[in-house]
Amino acid sequence: MRIIGLDHGSRRIGVAIGDTETGMAFARAALRRRNLDHDLALVGELCTTEGAGLVVIGLPLNMDGSEGPRCQSVRQFATNLLKLKDLPILFWDERMSTMAIERAMIAHDVTRARRDKVIDQAAAAFILQGALDAIGRTRE
Repeated sequence: MRIIGLDHGSRRIGVAIGDTETGMAFARAALRRRNLDHDLALVGELCTTEGAGLVVIGLPLNMDGSEGPRCQSVRQFATNLLKLKDLPILFWDERMSTMAIERAMIAHDVTRARRDKVIDQAAAAFILQGALDAIGRTRE
């Protein structure tokens, strides 16, 4: 099954594609956000093009596990996406994902300018890979 991974940010939506057969997530170009209708249309089109059977969306929980305004925004985006596409949506705890990706990029001497360009899509791949790993463990 093909799976789309999303890192829903304020300026961009990070995108990753993966599947349960290989268990691997691959980053794709992030989508620049404009307005809700535009953003939903892009994600809906991506789901159709990729033949997605599931969408994994990073849920930005607070460090104590509680949900704040950013979680509400992500959940509302998912609700609106469901009106457009009848696909199951899995929320995945994304705490520390961007920080982990940024630390790895710094360790590999990736410039700040390059990190800014790819951080969202790398975070989406990190989120999706976590979900794929969990799916793989449950299948065993």
